[in-house]
Amino acid sequence: MSQKTLGLVHTSATLVPVFAELCSKYLPHVKTFNIVDDSLIKNTIAAGKLMPDTARRVVNYAGSAQDAGADYILFTCSSIGPAVEAAAALTKVPVLRVDQPMADKAVQIGKKIGVIATLSTTLEPTSDLVKRRAAVAGKDIVMVSKLCEGAFDALMSGDAATHDKKVGDALKQLVNEVDVIVLAQASMARVVDTLSEADRKIPILASPPVAMEYLAAIL
Repeated sequence: MSQKTLGLVHTSATLVPVFAELCSKYLPHVKTFNIVDDSLIKNTIAAGKLMPDTARRVVNYAGSAQDAGADYILFTCSSIGPAVEAAAALTKVPVLRVDQPMADKAVQIGKKIGVIATLSTTLEPTSDLVKRRAAVAGKDIVMVSKLCEGAFDALMSGDAATHDKKVGDALKQLVNEVDVIVLAQASMARVVDTLSEADRKIPILASPPVAMEYLAAIL
């Protein structure tokens, strides 16, 4: 059996080491390469939504990753999710949006699902994905969405403490309202580690490790 190759497409260079570590842990026998273009997320944030031009470029990156020898392609950003699904239909090798395995897992775990984000451009596609994956699973769910206003801007300006406090406060409130929480952005996962056991009484899912568990099972 020949060694498989996973192509990772990122919208931030900060995600490269995060996924490199996860790949070495979950996919030690899989070759990897990275494509990074932060204009994809910057343009999406500036427009307030995913624009057709950006979506077309996402599809092109899937084609580039396929041409580079990827047997499987993972897009690590949730905000461009709908374009990733379009790319999957147009690419000869499997293409995965990072939050789909997380959405499937959340649907399996509970009926009341909380979705938390620091960007509205991520909250909407993630919430929509969870609803659609629930429909695929034939399950009725109740969604509780929460936007941490100002947290993303704080993080981008270098104020990680304010970001972490806003996300932490939102998580502490949400754990009392739902069965499972979905983090719409991987950047929020580190905040979960700072919570007390009482504030982690329900599953809180982050997309990168769940996606890697999924890929480990199929690759």
